[in-house]
Amino acid sequence: MNPVSDLAASLISIGFYGISYAMILYVISVGLSITMGMMGFVNLAHGVFAMAGGFVLSICLARYGIPFPLALAAAFLSVSVASVALERGLYARFYGAGELTQVLFSIGLIYVAIALARLEFGTQAAPIMLPDYLKGQVKILGHDFPTYRLFVIVFGFAIAFALWIAIEKTRFGAFVRAAVDNRAMAQSIGIDTRRLFTLTFALGSGMAALGGALGADVLAPQWNYPLEHLVYFLIVVSVGGFGSLHGPFVAALLIGIADTLGKYWFPEFGAFLIYAATIGLLLWRPHGLFGACS
Repeated sequence: MNPVSDLAASLISIGFYGISYAMILYVISVGLSITMGMMGFVNLAHGVFAMAGGFVLSICLARYGIPFPLALAAAFLSVSVASVALERGLYARFYGAGELTQVLFSIGLIYVAIALARLEFGTQAAPIMLPDYLKGQVKILGHDFPTYRLFVIVFGFAIAFALWIAIEKTRFGAFVRAAVDNRAMAQSIGIDTRRLFTLTFALGSGMAALGGALGADVLAPQWNYPLEHLVYFLIVVSVGGFGSLHGPFVAALLIGIADTLGKYWFPEFGAFLIYAATIGLLLWRPHGLFGACS
């Protein structure tokens, strides 16, 4: 065997699987970055929406035979609508509260969601019935890779581009950027930040659900999902910076590839390398790579 060829094949695999994992992390985490940057709300329960999206996808596919694209749309829309009720009924009551209160509230939501998920779906991961056209392998640079992983990469980049257009090129996006930069000033010039918070929270929650559904074949929806993956979502947001679109994208790519590399080459260390690198980076740039105050 040629050592150079083996190394090249390993790097290609790490890059492919790392990028596909990164796209899942990005789609889930970007909404948390925007809502935390705008609202200043420490929402540790963001993973609950991702878990819900995965379960909605599973139900649509396994129970009702709904086509995969419509099942993805159902995950996004159903969780977005449900999040409006949560935002108005619960979250809005804690906007002016201290960070500790917000953390305790969102942790409480996590455990309530975990209990409900375990009661409804049991302790086994929800089945994901992918359509035939997303199964099998595709050949890239002489190597075979799962078709679904390639779909995740393409879809993730498309979502990133669509969000960039929505935030950078539309009136709604201008309002969001204004509220992230200076909420008091945005209110003073007539922006209805209360309504804007609700719409942005719904969008962020829907994105989490879409990411949870998109990544359900990789990060299986199960009862402890919000706690199991919480740290990685927070790492993406903290490394990328609050209130940023491109920050979480770059952070997700770095973390996805680094995590995959660590699992390939240093499996005995587990996630230690990711945590150590995150600590070092935040000591260097406490507000993240692209944080507004960095």
